[in-house]
Amino acid sequence: MWSLLSGILLGWALGRNDSATFLGPIFGSGALRLRVGVLLASGFVLLGAIAVGSRGIATYSSISSQTLTSAFLVALAAGLTVALMTRLGLPVSSTQAMVGAIIGAGIAGGGISLAPLPKIGLSWVLTPMGGLLAAYVPYKLLSLFPSALPNRFIGGVMVLRVGLVIVACYSAYALGANNLANVTGVYVASGLLSPLAGALVGGGAIALGILTFSRRVIQTVGSGLVTLDAVTALIVILAEAITLNVYAVFGVPVSASQAVVGAVLGVGLVKGVRTIDKRVLIRVLFGWIGTPMIAGLISAAMILVARLLLKQV
Repeated sequence: MWSLLSGILLGWALGRNDSATFLGPIFGSGALRLRVGVLLASGFVLLGAIAVGSRGIATYSSISSQTLTSAFLVALAAGLTVALMTRLGLPVSSTQAMVGAIIGAGIAGGGISLAPLPKIGLSWVLTPMGGLLAAYVPYKLLSLFPSALPNRFIGGVMVLRVGLVIVACYSAYALGANNLANVTGVYVASGLLSPLAGALVGGGAIALGILTFSRRVIQTVGSGLVTLDAVTALIVILAEAITLNVYAVFGVPVSASQAVVGAVLGVGLVKGVRTIDKRVLIRVLFGWIGTPMIAGLISAAMILVARLLLKQV
């Protein structure tokens, strides 16, 4: 069971980083106490992992077969990459880290299938675009009718707070459903865990990461790119959750950070391009591009060293 340690590390790092995708807008808007959101999110991410999370595991299994040793090294490489980017305050893609690590291990180990990669690569492009459109359209419509904004009503603040709680819980559920494969997919593929055990271990690790959230990443998403109020925060979180949930249903693990950054940019486009902090955007894009490359290099190096020391992986 020692090989599970790297998967737990990855789940913890994923939860710390990706919790910013829905806690960040709440933090930025000031509409809900952060610790309340953290506790709710931890429970719903576990529920999502158990309910739907196993659908994405088959996608990763089709890229490359795994042994117990390779599963450990792949998860370790992805976890180290996500932890490093989190330390730098960058909302990175755990999905990209895992895919990069699997590909790196497959190349070093001499066994990789290219067939699933176009679908995965296309999802990396469509995910932020989907989040952008899912936020841009409703916010643009609301901006055309400002009297319809909830905060113009009597008691509107309470309505928004309740709405933020609901969509944050939904987003956490979607995160667990979509990203479980990133954490324990390689272990289910290797036969170490059953799908249910994988959901419990992976969902629990992600929940632990949320409980120990990274405030720097939350600040980057919540107020670094575009300043959000309660209304825009609700739209951003809902757009991210819908994007993740759609991909989870089709069994394609995608990036929560890409979805939420796309949604934040959608709001920024409605407000005006000048409201977008381009320096922060460049840092985020660097994280997206560098993550799979770094994870792949670390994973390939670990596999090669293991092959030299153990003669087989």
